[in-house]
Amino acid sequence: MATHDGGNAAALIGLIGAARWQERLGELRQMAAGSGRVSRALSHRHAIEVALERLRRGQAAGAIERAVEARAGEAVSLMAALKRDGRKRMTALLAAGLHGDGTLMAVFHLLEVAARHRRRGFTVTFSGLADGAPHDLTIQRGASTAEVACDIVSAEEGRDVHRAAWLRLMDAVDPDLQTWLAQHPGRYLLKLTLNQGLKREDASLPAMHDRIRTLLSSRQRTDQDAAAILRLDPLMLAAAQADEAGLMPSLRREFGHEAHLAVMTGSGGVCVLAARAGREDDVARAIHRRMAAIAPARLSGTRPGILAMLVEDTDALEWRHLRDQLEIEGAARQFLTEPEARHVVAVSCLSRRELFEAEPDGPESELRFRNPGHPAAKSTELAAAIVSS
Repeated sequence: MATHDGGNAAALIGLIGAARWQERLGELRQMAAGSGRVSRALSHRHAIEVALERLRRGQAAGAIERAVEARAGEAVSLMAALKRDGRKRMTALLAAGLHGDGTLMAVFHLLEVAARHRRRGFTVTFSGLADGAPHDLTIQRGASTAEVACDIVSAEEGRDVHRAAWLRLMDAVDPDLQTWLAQHPGRYLLKLTLNQGLKREDASLPAMHDRIRTLLSSRQRTDQDAAAILRLDPLMLAAAQADEAGLMPSLRREFGHEAHLAVMTGSGGVCVLAARAGREDDVARAIHRRMAAIAPARLSGTRPGILAMLVEDTDALEWRHLRDQLEIEGAARQFLTEPEARHVVAVSCLSRRELFEAEPDGPESELRFRNPGHPAAKSTELAAAIVSS
């Protein structure tokens, strides 16, 4: 990978404030302390912050760093172009992304959506920041104008088993499994069907840990009630390596994209943990709910409206499933038939892969669905922004 001077990243960090930036890096390090699993998950979730710090340090730059550097430059230029109230709003938006579980994704998604519309020939105004409008962007081409509301929805909203909760459970269980594997060398599969789910704030997480520990210490290999079914069996799946790198591709093929998987090794033994919720994930429905909630509040109704959605907390396999099985399309098209969508001429959806890795305007760059019932649906001037992909 090539190095990069990181000038734009350094300038954006300058807007945030060097002291606040270092404080935020310390907060992230504290969140990740003592857990490799959580550390990897945080590095993914906070990819923008990680990339900005790498750029600031002049370290090797890959596709994500190059994209972040470009968008950082746009953020700095936008801040300079805004008047005082706009700069206050931009500062608040940056600050919100550096607090608690927040990320800078909202800022970078906004900049990405604006850049995409500029490439399509639209004049773009940052109405939300500049004027305090409920929508984020106003795009214009010829005599036609549309409002764009940018929003982020987490795929976790469509899952009964949250990935963050799963990581916490695995960290809790790990020492018990290490001890158990030392006493019972071999290859095992622990399957969990979590009928009542498992969420990050769920008080049942310690109870689930206790149930797993009790199962390991007993002669029974099944524990079942209304909340969950636990079953411990020999692992029959063959793999070249009895570790996470060797097993995970085979496990994913075996259990599918919805499964939560972990591989524990120790003392010559291996235990695979595979968990599923009691019902199928419904990420598409979560996207639907979010669009229905924001459209009436974010769009004025005086001009055609576009919802630009970023679906977070998903991986490439899950996103491909949602796209190829037409689940997102189904949710979007259903939403466009409902009263909440009467001012919406089109919906677009991205994942962070399209934000940072895919070709900006390639065939998989975004999913977009036009509302055929909207009066502006056949506008030739808006076509580049609204025609279905």
